[in-house]
Amino acid sequence: MVDDVVADALASLAGVRRSRESAVELVPRAPGLYAFHGDEEAWSILDLRPVFDGQPLYVGKAERSLQSRDVMTHFGTGRTGSSTLRRSLAALLETPLQLAAVPRNLSSPDRSANFALDKGSDERLSAWMDQRLSLSTWTKPEGVVLDHIETQVLGRLRPPLNLGKVKESRTRLRAARRRMADAARSWRAGD
Repeated sequence: MVDDVVADALASLAGVRRSRESAVELVPRAPGLYAFHGDEEAWSILDLRPVFDGQPLYVGKAERSLQSRDVMTHFGTGRTGSSTLRRSLAALLETPLQLAAVPRNLSSPDRSANFALDKGSDERLSAWMDQRLSLSTWTKPEGVVLDHIETQVLGRLRPPLNLGKVKESRTRLRAARRRMADAARSWRAGD
């Protein structure tokens, strides 16, 4: 049974891919898994190499709504502080897109390892994502434990922007994210 569900999830995530624009209308408001795919230029700019044709850049789960998690958070300008995907992309695109990290909450900066982007940077990241990324989804059937299926799918797809539940260390990505977090922690109002 679990193998059949994993196979179905893998098939869906390898299937129809949507731009942000069409995802707004077509991605369901249901729990499930999602995969972000990059075009050839995205892989090149990120300095990543796919292990196999169709390998996604990032896979995640939406416990409540694929629509709100994927379209509204990951594709949403101003949402970098709430999106692991956006923070990973920002870290790898800092130089080519001239991105500037800031604390997630400018009125109350903290020492968090998470960061946001200033307004212009966030807009440039969103524009890059709109141009280079597409989204595929899989809706969870009733009675399936989403976390278990996500673990199985991540083990098979090994998306290079995922930090958890993958066997590779992601040293370059972790270092890039750490640099952005350090920049956000040293941010001062008026800089």
